[in-house]
Amino acid sequence: MWKESSVRDRLSWYYSVATNSMPAKYLICKRVPVDPSIDKMDIDNLWKEYDTALERFLRLWSDVRSKSIMISTLPIAKINMLDLLLAIVRRSLKACNFCRWQCRVDRTTTGSKLGACKLEAESRVSTFFHHMGEEIVFRGSKGSGTIFFTSCNMRCAFCQNGDISTDRFNGSIVTPYMIALMAYKLRLEGCHNINWVGGEPTIHLHSIVEAIHEMSRFTTHEVRYEDELFMIKSINADMPYEYSISYSNAFYGDEFNTPQLWNSNFFMSNEALRVLRCLMDVWLPDLKFGSNKCALRLARTPWYWETVTNNIKQVHCWDEDMVIRHLIMPGHVECCTKPVLEWVADNMPEALINIMDQYRPENYCDPYSPNYDPAYKDMARSPSKQELDEAYRYAKSLDLNFELITFEKYFR
Repeated sequence: MWKESSVRDRLSWYYSVATNSMPAKYLICKRVPVDPSIDKMDIDNLWKEYDTALERFLRLWSDVRSKSIMISTLPIAKINMLDLLLAIVRRSLKACNFCRWQCRVDRTTTGSKLGACKLEAESRVSTFFHHMGEEIVFRGSKGSGTIFFTSCNMRCAFCQNGDISTDRFNGSIVTPYMIALMAYKLRLEGCHNINWVGGEPTIHLHSIVEAIHEMSRFTTHEVRYEDELFMIKSINADMPYEYSISYSNAFYGDEFNTPQLWNSNFFMSNEALRVLRCLMDVWLPDLKFGSNKCALRLARTPWYWETVTNNIKQVHCWDEDMVIRHLIMPGHVECCTKPVLEWVADNMPEALINIMDQYRPENYCDPYSPNYDPAYKDMARSPSKQELDEAYRYAKSLDLNFELITFEKYFR
């Protein structure tokens, strides 16, 4: 797959980090100094400091990409951009604006009003493991290092992860350090990336940013011992499989290095997107619905189309590495699939897109489930062969870059 220029050229930064030829963005952030008084700033001034630091980050990232500078030659700033991003998400949690709902609830106070995600400050992880079901560019030979968070800010009736997306108490309460240990273990075992997913990762932004802050401190001089890794063992779904550990999988120089993959519904706020810009090495947005009408009916989510397309367009304008996902849904080729494909063709025709045939009736759409709701009886089937063929025919007519990613199993 990596021999194909249509894939390699779109994911060049990700590939370089995955193979430890380049440092992940979070390691670059450590070299970007910020105002030492950030702990005293209010949220408005933190964002002003962000704008200043972002210019420095982008210049340094450009120099790293062009190989005109090695980060190993630069000192780690005592107070750096990672500290700034952590300060921003911690302040934001007191009036949460991570996603498009903009609930502004105080998630730091136990027993206070809850927002759309129904979460307070604590994060729960359902499981983490080597995921062998992601796109070949992400799963490779050893899997994508997937960390599944619970709860979601959307309400998709057919969610295949309904057990974790609809139950905010599913999974185990974890600290950011425990999450960092999960990433450490997965990467040392050969995973090609750390895949933040759920449920929905956006609503756990504060925990993820702090986990990245923690993992940025891991070095070859400070090995994580078995007694530390034991506290995450019960959450790991790889058992009984055993993966051998190799430090060559996971370090850039003497610093822990792994690409960060944002696997999301992209129903996030602009503020969340700006934080993630400095941390994510590759993006995996899910552009599911082609109209707000369908999003409201099937996911009880308003403002869907403008929010998700604007976020994807922003990531594309930043020239970031990205694969767009679209799920073909039964009865929704004309109203959803075709508008989605047309939008991609009009706005980023060169983008990699995975047109997925994996829809199956789950959760409220499954007639055999106790959760089944007859209101979704039209969704209680898989897409027909005719619907799948029409979706692929239309994508081909638009000359989209989808075939290698979508049909990769036929190119082996």
